[in-house]
Parts: sequence; structure tokens; C-alpha cells
Amino acid sequence: MESWSYIFIMYLRTLGWAIVAAISFAIGVGLAIKVFDWMSFSIDEWEEIKKGNIGVALIMVSLIVMMGLIIYKVI
Repeated sequence: MESWSYIFIMYLRTLGWAIVAAISFAIGVGLAIKVFDWMSFSIDEWEEIKKGNIGVALIMVSLIVMMGLIIYKVI
């Protein structure tokens, strides 16, 4: 049987990795959206989404989902 201190340390490691993953995901998605904004300088995506343009919204959602999948595979 494992000691309680070992189990507690493993729980802390798991919590630490979860925090690292959450921060990495937030930074990765933020950078991806910023780079996408820089690359598509002829259109203001956020203004189009506010106007109700579903096509632009789907592109942004797919960008966020794909970044999430990439970060998930890396971590």
C-alpha cells in the first residue's frame, strides 16, 4: 500500500499539470487568434461577429477548437 504522503504528492503534481495545461491553452489560443487577426488584415472579424456573420464566427470557432486539439496532443 502506498503511503499517504506519496499519494498527496501525486495529487499535487496532477494539479500542477492541470494548471500548466490551462495556462498553456489560454496563451496558445490567444496567440493563435492574434496571429489570425494579423494575417487577415482586410476584415475585422470581431465586428463581423457582432453583426451576426455566422461564417466568420464558424471560422473563429474552428480556429479555437483546432488550437485546443493541438495543445491537447502536445500536453
